[in-house]
Amino acid sequence: MAQQAYMTETDNGGSEPERPASRLRRLAHRLLGGWRDDPRIWRRGTVTAVLALLLALVMLLHSRIPNRVGNLGSLTETFLPWLGIAIPVLLLVGLLRKSATALIAVLLPAIVWLNLFGGLLTDKSGTGGDLVVATHNVNADNPAPAATARDVAASGADLLALEELPAPAVGTYDQALSGTYPYHAVVGTVGLWSKYPMSQVHSVDIKLGWKRAMRATVATPDGLVAVYVAHMPSVRVKLKAGFTARQRDKSADALGEAIADETLKRVVLLGDLNGTMNDRSLNAVTSQMRSTQGAAGSGFGFSWPAAFPMARIDQIMVKGVEPESSWTLPRTDSDHLPVAARVSLDTES
Repeated sequence: MAQQAYMTETDNGGSEPERPASRLRRLAHRLLGGWRDDPRIWRRGTVTAVLALLLALVMLLHSRIPNRVGNLGSLTETFLPWLGIAIPVLLLVGLLRKSATALIAVLLPAIVWLNLFGGLLTDKSGTGGDLVVATHNVNADNPAPAATARDVAASGADLLALEELPAPAVGTYDQALSGTYPYHAVVGTVGLWSKYPMSQVHSVDIKLGWKRAMRATVATPDGLVAVYVAHMPSVRVKLKAGFTARQRDKSADALGEAIADETLKRVVLLGDLNGTMNDRSLNAVTSQMRSTQGAAGSGFGFSWPAAFPMARIDQIMVKGVEPESSWTLPRTDSDHLPVAARVSLDTES
């Protein structure tokens, strides 16, 4: 099929292909032409302006959205960055409607969104760090556990946490990782593989009735670090109940209490928390720890679902440790992406 060429008339009556700059000028004239002499630019677009104001209020006051009905507040906070998609849509509608009122109103959600997430758009990665950590929910139904283990070990992590480990596959993961990590411990469905000696390994009670969280003391060359590995209960979206996360919230509170009682100054938390840093239900944890992605990452670092990541629910958080860089790792056969970070440790133990 022959390509259609846009033609424009020349001074001598001929024609030539229309240049991209000419098309842009025509589009700008179509969108902006006549605004100065149009008295209705302030009266049109009222609905668009109202929608922009509502969007700004939702982002600004997200913590005030109640959880009583379907955990709506936490659901909003889980996908809060994606509300920004509405901003260019409202901007375009305002331009097409030739509404000055709408365009001014759209500035409000844009400012709020940039205030909340603008810092994540820049690359804050550093080059320092003496400890690399990684975590991965490997998915209990993973069809290739050995390959998944080798893929995440290739990240060069000194400490590797795995969640959702089915008992029959633990031996496969251990065998695939034993050449890289001489020390490891598995508690329930979570495990930690380490290049450095581990001690004081025990389960952390997150009020589930079965074991999905653990703690270990890791003796790094720069001193002792308390490492927690956790897999919070899954959240559910149900037709009548909405976004339900009561058990996840209860477990998050228990994990937060355990970390608050930690005696070592340097603490690293690795795991699938089934919640983002914006989710108020994780306040017991997030109020006392820093996200490596937020402090030293580039971009949002979304980790789930792996096919089209929309939220970062796989977390690396630290206390008494300085994040240097944070990133997501290539996709494996899991429905989550692995995440990794490089941190700096103090010399004090």
